[in-house]
Amino acid sequence: MANAKSNDRNGAPHHPKRPRRTTQDESLLDIPLDEETLKIRRSSDSWRVLRILGEFVWGFENLQSVAGGVSVFGSARTAPTDPMYLAAEATAGLFAKAGVPVITGGGPGIMAAANKGAYEAGGISIGCNIELPHEQHSNPYLTSSLDFKFFFVRKTMFVKYAIGFVVFPGGFGTLDELFEALTLIQTDKVTDFPVVLFGTAYWGGLTDWIRDRLLAEGMISAGDEKLFTVTDDPHTVVRTILDCRKRLGIMAVDA
Repeated sequence: MANAKSNDRNGAPHHPKRPRRTTQDESLLDIPLDEETLKIRRSSDSWRVLRILGEFVWGFENLQSVAGGVSVFGSARTAPTDPMYLAAEATAGLFAKAGVPVITGGGPGIMAAANKGAYEAGGISIGCNIELPHEQHSNPYLTSSLDFKFFFVRKTMFVKYAIGFVVFPGGFGTLDELFEALTLIQTDKVTDFPVVLFGTAYWGGLTDWIRDRLLAEGMISAGDEKLFTVTDDPHTVVRTILDCRKRLGIMAVDA
C-alpha cells in the first residue's frame, strides 16, 4: 500500500488534505486555460511587474549594507544529527569569526545549520525565505530575515550580496543554485566568484560526470570543469572565500 504521506520539496511531510496556498510565482507562471482567465491575465500582468519591481527594491534596501558575504546552500531535509549539518554549522561559525556575513534560504536543514553557526558565533546571519504552497517557517538563528514571493528575485540576492557559494549536499534546489552560479561564471556575468562543494563522497559522482561526459563530449570547454572546488575541510572552505575577499579588497563588513 502506498504511504499516505509524502515529502514536499523542503523535506517536510506533505499532507494531501492540508490547505494549499497559491503563490505569486505560481500565479505569474500559470498558463491561462480559458478566455476569461486570459482576459484577467492581460490586465493583471502589467501590474504584477510593479510588484516584482517593488520586491527587488525592497530586497536591495534591506541588504545594501552587506558586502562580501557567502551564500550557503544544502538540503532542507538534513537532520541536526547529520555530519553535514554539523559541518555546515562549524563552517558558518568560522565565517562569522572572520567577519563574513552568512546568507541562506532561511529554512531548515543545512540552512538552519549555517545560520546557527553564524548566529551563535556572533556574526551576521541572513535568511532569504520564500513563499511556498506549504508554508516554510524561517529558522530561529537569524539576525536578518527576509521573505520573498518570487524565486528569481530571491536568487538575485544570493548572488548580488555574496562573493561566493558554499554548496553542501542537497537536492534539486541545491543543484539549481549550483549550476546557476557555474553558468554565471562560465558566461562572465560574475568574475572571481568561488564555488565550493562540501563533501567529496557526495559530489564525486557529479564531478566525474562533468569531466567524463560534459567535458569529454565537448559540452563544456576545457577549464570549465575547474570552476569549483571540492573539499571536506571547513577551514579550506573559509580560506577560499577569504582569499577572494582579499583579492577584491573587502576587509570589513558593516553589520
